[in-house]
Amino acid sequence: MRAVSWRLQPRDYILAALLDEHRTLTTAQISAMLFTSERTCRNRLGALRRLGFVDGFIPIRRGRRLATHWLPGLLSARYVALRDGGRPPSPRVMRERQDRVVATSHLAHVDVTNQFFVDLIAHARRRPRGRLARWWSGTRTAAALGRRVHPDGHGVWRAGGREVAFFLETDLGTENQSVLAAKLGPYHRLQLAGGPGWPVLFWMSTPAREANLLARLGSATRLGVPVATANQLHAREIGPAGRVWTVAGSGPGRVRLVDLASVAGSGTGTVGPLNPGPPTPDEDPLYLLRPADEPAGREPN
Repeated sequence: MRAVSWRLQPRDYILAALLDEHRTLTTAQISAMLFTSERTCRNRLGALRRLGFVDGFIPIRRGRRLATHWLPGLLSARYVALRDGGRPPSPRVMRERQDRVVATSHLAHVDVTNQFFVDLIAHARRRPRGRLARWWSGTRTAAALGRRVHPDGHGVWRAGGREVAFFLETDLGTENQSVLAAKLGPYHRLQLAGGPGWPVLFWMSTPAREANLLARLGSATRLGVPVATANQLHAREIGPAGRVWTVAGSGPGRVRLVDLASVAGSGTGTVGPLNPGPPTPDEDPLYLLRPADEPAGREPN
């Protein structure tokens, strides 16, 4: 690390943390979060790859080559481990981690889940009054909540002086609707045990699947936790921060992501063993790019 540190920039360290947390990101996703030009992004990623800071691969699924996906390199993994007080991985362990991502059959699910949060960060870059104050992977979220729930991700979105914390469940159209609805039980039990009452967001693949899930949830006598749904096709142009969310049991109208706070509450509650509470400034995915004198816990003006 010391030998190349003079060649690294703040966004390179941010990229290291993002790749470590979220396993893999595409060139377009990295560009949307950290660059103003995809060409500049590709050039920088190429330079970081030559340094051994990141690595990449081109997946092939059903005979089709997908976009380049980027992985932590040995140097970036070493940086994150030492930053967090851990032991740096060996080259053998790093190769196994990388190969596990290359070989996974769940890459599409990882991509769609990551894209949800990337879109929020990109939205905030265009409209500075919004901010993704926390983005946790499903693995980290489950560990923080005693493995009582296993969401695909967790985030805290701030805009216009309001805040909503949420769990994300990503739908690719492969699970039965009853399986999706059954996921609410563990969230309800977590809340009863002292965990947060964050709304559960179902990010559905199509309008039809969203409508079917809402109908199923509408027939339930009690959901136990606040729930909202949106579908990826409807939100394609607007993005997940926009007026794309339907609150289960509240009628057909759609609201913005931050409006869920007024419906369900931010749900941060009392901090405890099963409740991590509000985000800290260094949990902001882009914290190294924030001005040092920017007030903590607030979105920029």
